[in-house]
Amino acid sequence: MTFSLVARDSGGAFGMVVCSSSPAVAARCLHVRSGVGVVASQNVTNPQLGPIGLDALASGANAETALKTALAHEKFPEYRQVVVVDADGGTAVHSGAQTLGVHSSAQGSGAAVAGNMLRDEGVIRSLLFGYVSSTAPTFEGRLLDGLTAAVTAGGEAGPVHSAGIQVVEDVPWPVTDLRVDWHDDPVGELRRLWTVWEPQKRDYRVRGVDPTAAPSYGVPGDL
Repeated sequence: MTFSLVARDSGGAFGMVVCSSSPAVAARCLHVRSGVGVVASQNVTNPQLGPIGLDALASGANAETALKTALAHEKFPEYRQVVVVDADGGTAVHSGAQTLGVHSSAQGSGAAVAGNMLRDEGVIRSLLFGYVSSTAPTFEGRLLDGLTAAVTAGGEAGPVHSAGIQVVEDVPWPVTDLRVDWHDDPVGELRRLWTVWEPQKRDYRVRGVDPTAAPSYGVPGDL
């Protein structure tokens, strides 16, 4: 019911995009931590595996070890699909024997992708290629290009309805965290939300770090 891309940008940012036929996919599957890495927990999802994997990465484990640590805490690993990227761009993927429908995964330099209930296995290759071949000037734009390529290649076997993107950089909170929880075109709507957020992203970071240097808020009542 899900396909996702997790990645480490060359500048040290971490990010993930995800799409699904079920509602609110990002709330369950998306786990990103600044300076640490990314974990996607999907298929028959156990959201607990995300924090377990991130804690392992934070303690110094690489992607493979963090994946093994997460699965060691899992009673039903055969139902889980888990993808990890570590601080060095190392990757690891697990797709249990009970992963749903047509499923596939792929790993590249600093990025990994996985999906289930796919139209065909080519969707996952398109997801990774769409990301690595993107010429978008932002990390978010490249992640979204990967997601768009996967949908264009056929996406899930049925219609998708939810999508999300999260990126962390050099501050503890996500600098981008956008979600579409139920929509007829969730990837298109997610891209529209990015066009709204992109020109404001830096200003909101500045407001968190040093509000005295922040621009005016541009809302009624702002003096």
